[in-house]
Amino acid sequence: MMKKRPAHAVCPVFFLFMTLFSLNATAHGLPSYHEVRQSYVKSDSLLLDRHGEVLHELRIDEGRRRLDWASLRDISPALLRAVIQAEDKRFYDHSGVDYRSIAGAVLRGLTQESLRGASTITMQVASMLDRELRAKRGRRSLWQKGNQILRAWEIEKDWSKEHILEAYVNLVTFRGELQGIGAASRGLFGKDPHGLSHSESLILASLIRSPNAASSEVLKRVASLSQALNWPIDEGQLKARVKQVFLGTNFLTPRAACASHVARQLLKGKPYGAAIPCTLDAQVQRFGRDRLAHHLIPMKSQNAGDGALLVIENQTGEVLAYISYSGEPASQRFVDGVHAKRQAGSTLKPFLYALAFDMRILTPASLLEDSPLDIAVFRGIYQPGNYDHQFRGLVTARTALASSINVPAVRTLMIVGIEPFLKKLRQLGIKGLHESGDFYGPSLALGTADVSLWELVQAYRTLANDGNWSELSLAKTHHPFSQRVRVLSKEAVFLVSDILSDRAARSITFSLENPLATRFWTAVKTGTSKDMRDNWCVGFSKKYTVGVWVGNFSGEPMWNVSGMSGAAPIWIEMMNFLHRDDSTGKTNIPEKIIKRGIEFSQSTEASREEWFIEGTEPDSRNHRTEQFNHRIEYPPSGTVIALDPDIPSELQKVFFIAQTNERSLRWVLNNITIGVVDKPLSWAPKPGSHLLAIVDGAEKIVDSVHFEVKGPGEM
Repeated sequence: MMKKRPAHAVCPVFFLFMTLFSLNATAHGLPSYHEVRQSYVKSDSLLLDRHGEVLHELRIDEGRRRLDWASLRDISPALLRAVIQAEDKRFYDHSGVDYRSIAGAVLRGLTQESLRGASTITMQVASMLDRELRAKRGRRSLWQKGNQILRAWEIEKDWSKEHILEAYVNLVTFRGELQGIGAASRGLFGKDPHGLSHSESLILASLIRSPNAASSEVLKRVASLSQALNWPIDEGQLKARVKQVFLGTNFLTPRAACASHVARQLLKGKPYGAAIPCTLDAQVQRFGRDRLAHHLIPMKSQNAGDGALLVIENQTGEVLAYISYSGEPASQRFVDGVHAKRQAGSTLKPFLYALAFDMRILTPASLLEDSPLDIAVFRGIYQPGNYDHQFRGLVTARTALASSINVPAVRTLMIVGIEPFLKKLRQLGIKGLHESGDFYGPSLALGTADVSLWELVQAYRTLANDGNWSELSLAKTHHPFSQRVRVLSKEAVFLVSDILSDRAARSITFSLENPLATRFWTAVKTGTSKDMRDNWCVGFSKKYTVGVWVGNFSGEPMWNVSGMSGAAPIWIEMMNFLHRDDSTGKTNIPEKIIKRGIEFSQSTEASREEWFIEGTEPDSRNHRTEQFNHRIEYPPSGTVIALDPDIPSELQKVFFIAQTNERSLRWVLNNITIGVVDKPLSWAPKPGSHLLAIVDGAEKIVDSVHFEVKGPGEM
């Protein structure tokens, strides 16, 4: 006995039109074509360079992939024909509803809950624009279908057929997350929509009805559609194309991918499809990326695979190039080498000497001893050495800095004091230096602190800007002249810059001809960290500051790679490119800088003219600089002395030591004279803060230090 059908199933069309009648009063307007077009948002946002050129395309919307809206004139006619044949072959003949299709669906025995196969392209567009009309659990209710028909009529009244078809192919999902013909064409076949072939068009049209269908089902649909269109297709070619769809990566390669790290910084949190300008210059960025890769590829044999490059405009602080390059593995390409913390090596020495010049402790002509040195530290004895394992005896501060000799730098730190140097580094924008001076010890002079390329270039730009520090900027909204802070004096900066530009002073270690020599004025410093894990070259001209880091993101040491062979060649190529159309002169000479002829009786260096900060120069009677380098050697400024409760106080002594050959100088402690500076002076420490100075016969303070004594139990 046959099962009796429900009465309402006998004539679903009757109930459909009854529903339409009841819905007519509640139908609301849909957006116009122009409103849909204007509200369309890509899943990717764009990073624009300072001139408006697209630098990077970055996906922001993780839920779907959409590319630019494609107009009909930019879409292959074959694709449009295939879509119409597959989805609505009488598209140009009806006014939104294909009654013949509805009747056919009814005759095939569909119930009132589903009139599958009867939806026109216009009806599908209506569902895309109204969430309430989208199928639930794979099918639409009769109420949804009726409302869908009403909306289709409404669209056809106001939209042209071309606008309806264009909206459809841009809003429909083809496969997986690929929405719209632009994403589908590039994601599945790697080409723009205007270049789609007949076989590719058939595949895309066949995917619309069931985007995640199996390959066998897609092949059947393609064959049927091809026959209906009378398009002869090579079966082997067709299978290869379908295989490409199902086995390919379906990965949309960005059309522009030149600044991924900056894009992630600036586009994060911005609306989907935004176009955000930045300070980068596309031409400088591309050149820097190419040069970095060009030099690093052959360095793989020396176990150097990664690098970073930063280019800054001195006056504004705007970043012109921001590059982090990695070879392999691919996962390390996401490491931001510009902001990664690495050991600074010798790149901090210019700031140490600048501080010594500012404190009037040293001049460029001051003699420093380059000889074996043993320093007692917490873990034992620290013995600094030079890169070439040689010692040169007495050298001037100019030679010591320009040729990056290590032992004089350590001696300078002992004179200046670790705490004052740490304070200065913090003022220069180097973050993360939270420990006390005892934690870093004398090796801080040789760059054992961790810094990033961003921080280091920012500090060197301070030298380029006469000692004024300010933030760097990637965003065009930055105000370049705001919040400038003076960190170093113009005079100290001039002396350091002049030394770093001195090819002759650099020649002791690097020879006269080296990768640091430029045809225009530049000041530059290289650095290599312990075990050759990090390689630096940072320098500046009048207009630009450029920093380069070479190493491995994994922290592995390189093999026989120095600053001259690793980072310096990249630095000079970048500098030459920046100054390809112009050259820049030397820095201006500050008013308080004077030049004097000098001679040396205790050094092998030749007599010459030297720059001095006014008041530190030798007098006209004696040009021998050794007599004008009076300073307190111990205690260094910032020293903290702790009294031991287990040792009798009368046995606890501190010795004040000065470097001078002038017997007329006096020790003054807290404004009280306590002795003559002719030999080390013994002093019984008393808890509290103290100011120690050496004073000449005219009551002028020649040098001074602050130190603190803590009583038992205060530490």
